[in-house]
Amino acid sequence: MTFSPPPYPYERLARVKEAAAHHDDGAIECSIGTPCDPPAPAVLEALARGDGARGYPPSAGTREYREAAGEWMRRRFSLETAPAHLAACVGTKEFVASLAGFLHRRSPERNLVLFPEVSYPTYAMGATLAGLESRAVPLRDGVLDLSSVTPAERDRALVVWSNSPSNPTGRLDDLEAVATWGREHGVLVASDECYADFTWLGRPRSILEHGVEGVLAVHSVSKRSNLAGVRAGFYAGDPGVVEYLRLVRQHAGLMVAAPVQAAVAVAYADDEHVEKQRERYRGRLDRLRAALLGVGVECEEPEGSFYLWCRHDEHDGWSLATRLADVSGLVTSPGEFYGSGESGHVRIAVVQPDERLELAARRLEERAGDF
Repeated sequence: MTFSPPPYPYERLARVKEAAAHHDDGAIECSIGTPCDPPAPAVLEALARGDGARGYPPSAGTREYREAAGEWMRRRFSLETAPAHLAACVGTKEFVASLAGFLHRRSPERNLVLFPEVSYPTYAMGATLAGLESRAVPLRDGVLDLSSVTPAERDRALVVWSNSPSNPTGRLDDLEAVATWGREHGVLVASDECYADFTWLGRPRSILEHGVEGVLAVHSVSKRSNLAGVRAGFYAGDPGVVEYLRLVRQHAGLMVAAPVQAAVAVAYADDEHVEKQRERYRGRLDRLRAALLGVGVECEEPEGSFYLWCRHDEHDGWSLATRLADVSGLVTSPGEFYGSGESGHVRIAVVQPDERLELAARRLEERAGDF
């Protein structure tokens, strides 16, 4: 049987973009979480030096890369993570998409991937690309309802994904409960923590705070340091799983470019630029959310991330996305992209400069009666 990949979600936004295009200042692109703010100058300087460009870089990451990531884990989560229990990945989307296939080679008797029912679509796609089954786990108040997983499903489960703070909802999962469930049932837990630096409800959390046995945490500089284009992150946790993945990924030729590794080490060594970015995103979320609430669009205050997860009683997701585009110029993502049961929502990424989001907010306020 041949495999025909589905259309990429964001390539389906033509009608939404067309509705936004009539504004004199053009569309305000908030459908994809692509950072717009500049990276720290020291990071760009390190990248420009091109250190290590002539040779093949270590797939697991240079010592400097892994030590910088481990030291960041200590500062951010009060965790002691040995460099040997941490390894680089070529951006975390690559890791998410490939993890199930690599794990299945190790445990061929398990063929089921569990993931949140409202989530980043690559969790399910990773299972599809590996020729495995996937199962959406319901959420209750943003928390995985793992009691819904049957004994037969538990026995076949290869990995369960958690995403906290969540893309797209901005909710926080109960990471201790997920780690405990995974250990009790022998299911590896993969915790996608790429938005941890943008946690608004309390302090940032990592699943590794609850022990490393049977768990992986996945992190990225794409969001925290505005470096989505360099494609770099890391995974850490269970030493046996990390070592297995390190070796198999080395065989697959997966390695972060050496100049990128040098720059990322600089990025993880600095928190000041992240604190500035936190302030930017917090202000953008608050401003745009207030304008949306003013026109009757419901948006819960996010517990983390830089997304607003919105709905309106008189619109489904596609209709609301088109209406927002027409009225304000905002290009947003229909909730259908993140789970078929969420067709009534849209996701808005506040990844445009302040003045562009202010323009969208003013347009909404001026045309409040149009909703």
